Amino acid sequence: MIVDSTETTRVTEKDLIDFVTREARLLDELRYDDWLALFAEDGYYWMPLEWQQSDPRLQPSLMYEDRLLLTVRVERLAGARTFSQKPKSRCQHLLQLPQVDEMDAAANVFKTYTPFHYAETRGDEITFYAGWARHTLRLEGGKLKIVLKRVDLVNFDAAFGNIQLFM
Repeated sequence: MIVDSTETTRVTEKDLIDFVTREARLLDELRYDDWLALFAEDGYYWMPLEWQQSDPRLQPSLMYEDRLLLTVRVERLAGARTFSQKPKSRCQHLLQLPQVDEMDAAANVFKTYTPFHYAETRGDEITFYAGWARHTLRLEGGKLKIVLKRVDLVNFDAAFGNIQLFM
């Protein structure tokens, strides 16, 4: 973001692309508190259960978590007594270049689209996922914040075990 002499913040396409790639790196480095700080207080993480699902409240989802539930999940991942995390899960994101779908500075709405491959491992098990991440962002206090992160999996209708981390 560029702050000009009138103290207004201008968001560029590069800022949006850098934000998405930085978010993935925070997850890959298991820096969950820093990742959680990227969310707006009213932000959501949504993983739909159906192709082109339009409503997370009226249809079941794989995940639909507000900031409170995300905080609980992050605390659980860091907990010393979280036996499902012994050994700890790790992940790696492989992102295509994020695409900017919307830049509406007047409405304070910025949207990106990012195809990805994701690997999650714990012990000798590894699980691969592929899909698309859509970020809806806004500026708060001169920083981009996640209002909605929507993760659509290619195989959304498969039977899944526990997805431990965040894609």
